[in-house]
Amino acid sequence: MQFRELSVPGAWEITPRLHGDDRGVFLEVFKEQAFVDAVGHPLALKQANSSVSAAGVVRGIHFAQLPPSQAKYVTCPRGAVLDVVVDIRVGSPTFGQWDSVLLDDVDRRSIYISEGLGHAFCSLEEDSTVVYLCSEPYAPGREHGINPLSEEVGIAWPTTGRDGRPLELRLSDKDAAAPGLREAQDSGVLPRYDEVQDFLASLRA
Repeated sequence: MQFRELSVPGAWEITPRLHGDDRGVFLEVFKEQAFVDAVGHPLALKQANSSVSAAGVVRGIHFAQLPPSQAKYVTCPRGAVLDVVVDIRVGSPTFGQWDSVLLDDVDRRSIYISEGLGHAFCSLEEDSTVVYLCSEPYAPGREHGINPLSEEVGIAWPTTGRDGRPLELRLSDKDAAAPGLREAQDSGVLPRYDEVQDFLASLRA
Protein backbone atom coordinates (compact mmCIF):
# COMPACT_ATOMS: atom_id res chain seq x y z
CA MET A 1 0.00 0.00 0.00
CA GLN A 2 1.49 3.31 -1.13
CA PHE A 3 0.40 6.79 -0.01
CA ARG A 4 0.99 9.86 -2.20
CA GLU A 5 0.05 13.29 -0.89
CA LEU A 6 -1.81 15.32 -3.48
CA SER A 7 -1.13 18.90 -4.55
CA VAL A 8 -3.79 19.90 -2.01
CA PRO A 9 -2.03 19.20 1.31
CA GLY A 10 -4.07 17.01 3.63
CA ALA A 11 -5.29 14.66 0.90
CA TRP A 12 -3.65 11.41 -0.15
CA GLU A 13 -3.98 8.92 -2.97
CA ILE A 14 -3.69 5.34 -1.70
CA THR A 15 -2.61 2.64 -4.14
CA PRO A 16 -3.00 -0.95 -2.91
CA ARG A 17 -1.01 -3.98 -3.93
CA LEU A 18 -3.25 -6.33 -5.91
CA HIS A 19 -2.85 -10.09 -5.49
CA GLY A 20 -4.56 -11.72 -8.43
CA ASP A 21 -4.86 -15.15 -10.02
CA ASP A 22 -7.41 -17.09 -12.02
CA ARG A 23 -9.79 -17.01 -9.04
CA GLY A 24 -9.91 -13.21 -8.79
CA VAL A 25 -8.10 -10.57 -6.77
CA PHE A 26 -7.33 -9.76 -3.13
CA LEU A 27 -6.21 -6.42 -1.72
CA GLU A 28 -5.99 -4.47 1.51
CA VAL A 29 -8.36 -1.51 1.30
CA PHE A 30 -7.26 0.02 4.61
CA LYS A 31 -4.28 -0.66 6.87
CA GLU A 32 -4.03 1.30 10.10
CA GLN A 33 -0.25 1.43 10.50
CA ALA A 34 0.33 2.48 6.90
CA PHE A 35 -2.34 5.15 7.35
CA VAL A 36 -0.80 6.48 10.57
CA ASP A 37 2.68 6.52 9.03
CA ALA A 38 1.42 8.68 6.15
CA VAL A 39 -1.17 10.91 7.83
CA GLY A 40 0.23 11.14 11.35
CA HIS A 41 -2.78 9.98 13.35
CA PRO A 42 -5.30 7.10 13.36
CA LEU A 43 -8.61 7.23 11.50
CA ALA A 44 -11.44 7.28 14.06
CA LEU A 45 -14.19 5.48 12.15
CA LYS A 46 -17.62 6.79 13.17
CA GLN A 47 -19.74 6.07 10.09
CA ALA A 48 -19.54 4.21 6.77
CA ASN A 49 -21.60 5.33 3.77
CA SER A 50 -22.18 4.03 0.26
CA SER A 51 -23.66 5.65 -2.84
CA VAL A 52 -24.55 4.28 -6.27
CA SER A 53 -24.53 6.76 -9.15
CA ALA A 54 -25.55 6.81 -12.78
CA ALA A 55 -23.03 7.94 -15.41
CA GLY A 56 -22.48 11.70 -15.27
CA VAL A 57 -23.77 12.18 -11.73
CA VAL A 58 -21.73 14.74 -9.80
CA ARG A 59 -21.92 14.75 -5.99
CA GLY A 60 -20.40 17.64 -4.04
CA ILE A 61 -18.55 19.83 -3.32
CA HIS A 62 -19.41 18.83 0.27
CA PHE A 63 -17.80 19.67 3.61
CA ALA A 64 -18.70 19.83 7.30
CA GLN A 65 -18.01 22.63 9.75
CA LEU A 66 -14.94 22.46 11.95
CA PRO A 67 -14.76 21.25 14.63
CA PRO A 68 -15.03 18.35 14.18
CA SER A 69 -15.60 18.52 10.40
CA GLN A 70 -15.51 15.09 8.72
CA ALA A 71 -12.57 13.25 7.17
CA LYS A 72 -13.30 10.70 4.45
CA TYR A 73 -11.47 7.60 3.22
CA VAL A 74 -13.11 6.86 -0.12
CA THR A 75 -12.94 3.92 -2.51
CA CYS A 76 -14.90 2.68 -5.53
CA PRO A 77 -15.48 -1.10 -5.45
CA ARG A 78 -17.60 -1.06 -8.61
CA GLY A 79 -17.43 1.19 -11.67
CA ALA A 80 -15.32 4.34 -11.89
CA VAL A 81 -15.41 7.89 -10.55
CA LEU A 82 -13.20 10.94 -10.81
CA ASP A 83 -12.80 11.88 -7.15
CA VAL A 84 -11.93 15.50 -6.40
CA VAL A 85 -10.56 17.29 -3.34
CA VAL A 86 -10.84 21.09 -3.05
CA ASP A 87 -8.90 23.34 -0.69
CA ILE A 88 -11.58 25.47 0.96
CA ARG A 89 -9.41 26.51 3.94
CA VAL A 90 -9.39 30.31 4.04
CA GLY A 91 -5.78 31.48 4.34
CA SER A 92 -4.30 28.28 2.93
CA PRO A 93 -1.44 28.70 0.42
CA THR A 94 -3.47 26.50 -1.96
CA PHE A 95 -6.91 28.00 -1.24
CA GLY A 96 -9.31 27.34 -4.12
CA GLN A 97 -7.09 24.73 -5.78
CA TRP A 98 -8.23 21.19 -6.52
CA ASP A 99 -6.72 17.81 -7.34
CA SER A 100 -8.24 14.50 -8.38
CA VAL A 101 -7.77 10.74 -8.29
CA LEU A 102 -9.38 8.14 -10.54
CA LEU A 103 -11.07 5.57 -8.33
CA ASP A 104 -12.19 2.41 -10.13
CA ASP A 105 -12.55 -1.37 -9.96
CA VAL A 106 -9.30 -1.93 -11.88
CA ASP A 107 -6.49 -0.21 -9.95
CA ARG A 108 -8.72 -0.01 -6.84
CA ARG A 109 -7.12 3.12 -5.44
CA SER A 110 -8.59 5.07 -2.54
CA ILE A 111 -8.38 8.71 -1.52
CA TYR A 112 -8.17 10.16 1.98
CA ILE A 113 -9.52 13.67 2.48
CA SER A 114 -8.74 15.17 5.87
CA GLU A 115 -10.84 17.55 7.92
CA GLY A 116 -11.39 21.01 6.48
CA LEU A 117 -11.30 20.05 2.81
CA GLY A 118 -14.08 19.86 0.22
CA HIS A 119 -14.99 16.62 -1.54
CA ALA A 120 -16.78 15.83 -4.79
CA PHE A 121 -16.83 13.17 -7.50
CA CYS A 122 -18.22 12.44 -10.95
CA SER A 123 -19.46 8.97 -11.92
CA LEU A 124 -17.85 7.74 -15.14
CA GLU A 125 -20.23 4.85 -15.78
CA GLU A 126 -23.60 3.45 -14.77
CA ASP A 127 -24.00 2.15 -11.21
CA SER A 128 -20.61 3.33 -9.98
CA THR A 129 -20.49 2.49 -6.29
CA VAL A 130 -18.56 4.60 -3.79
CA VAL A 131 -17.86 3.65 -0.18
CA TYR A 132 -16.84 6.29 2.37
CA LEU A 133 -15.27 5.66 5.78
CA CYS A 134 -16.01 8.77 7.83
CA SER A 135 -14.36 10.16 10.95
CA GLU A 136 -17.64 11.69 12.17
CA PRO A 137 -21.33 10.86 11.66
CA TYR A 138 -23.53 12.89 9.35
CA ALA A 139 -24.70 16.08 11.07
CA PRO A 140 -27.27 17.94 8.92
CA GLY A 141 -26.87 21.26 10.71
CA ARG A 142 -23.11 21.30 10.08
CA GLU A 143 -23.09 20.11 6.45
CA HIS A 144 -22.45 22.62 3.66
CA GLY A 145 -21.77 22.68 -0.04
CA ILE A 146 -20.12 24.63 -2.83
CA ASN A 147 -21.42 24.43 -6.37
CA PRO A 148 -19.26 21.86 -8.20
CA LEU A 149 -19.45 24.01 -11.33
CA SER A 150 -18.15 27.10 -9.51
CA GLU A 151 -15.94 29.03 -11.92
CA GLU A 152 -13.79 30.18 -8.99
CA VAL A 153 -12.77 26.56 -8.39
CA GLY A 154 -12.70 25.59 -12.06
CA ILE A 155 -12.80 21.82 -11.78
CA ALA A 156 -12.16 20.19 -15.16
CA TRP A 157 -14.98 17.67 -15.02
CA PRO A 158 -14.74 14.81 -17.52
CA THR A 159 -16.69 15.07 -20.76
CA THR A 160 -16.60 11.36 -21.59
CA GLY A 161 -17.22 8.23 -19.53
CA ARG A 162 -15.01 5.20 -19.11
CA ASP A 163 -16.56 3.71 -22.26
CA GLY A 164 -15.67 6.82 -24.28
CA ARG A 165 -19.24 8.01 -24.64
CA PRO A 166 -20.12 11.66 -23.92
CA LEU A 167 -21.10 12.43 -20.33
CA GLU A 168 -23.97 14.72 -19.39
CA LEU A 169 -23.29 16.09 -15.92
CA ARG A 170 -26.18 15.63 -13.48
CA LEU A 171 -26.39 17.52 -10.18
CA SER A 172 -28.90 17.33 -7.35
CA ASP A 173 -31.07 20.39 -6.88
CA LYS A 174 -29.22 21.08 -3.63
CA ASP A 175 -25.77 20.97 -5.23
CA ALA A 176 -26.91 23.04 -8.21
CA ALA A 177 -28.21 25.73 -5.84
CA ALA A 178 -25.08 25.76 -3.67
CA PRO A 179 -23.03 28.99 -3.63
CA GLY A 180 -19.78 29.55 -5.45
CA LEU A 181 -16.49 29.56 -3.55
CA ARG A 182 -16.36 33.31 -2.94
CA GLU A 183 -19.98 33.48 -1.85
CA ALA A 184 -19.37 30.64 0.58
CA GLN A 185 -16.30 32.45 1.89
CA ASP A 186 -18.24 35.68 2.36
CA SER A 187 -20.95 33.81 4.29
CA GLY A 188 -18.38 32.68 6.86
CA VAL A 189 -19.03 28.91 6.61
CA LEU A 190 -15.61 27.99 5.23
CA PRO A 191 -12.96 26.75 7.69
CA ARG A 192 -9.89 28.85 8.43
CA TYR A 193 -6.53 27.33 7.61
CA ASP A 194 -5.05 28.03 11.04
CA GLU A 195 -8.03 26.46 12.79
CA VAL A 196 -7.71 23.34 10.64
CA GLN A 197 -4.00 23.06 11.38
CA ASP A 198 -4.65 23.36 15.11
CA PHE A 199 -7.34 20.69 14.92
CA LEU A 200 -5.09 18.28 12.99
CA ALA A 201 -2.31 18.90 15.51
CA SER A 202 -4.70 17.87 18.28
CA LEU A 203 -5.36 14.59 16.46
CA ARG A 204 -1.63 13.92 16.11
CA ALA A 205 -1.18 14.63 19.80
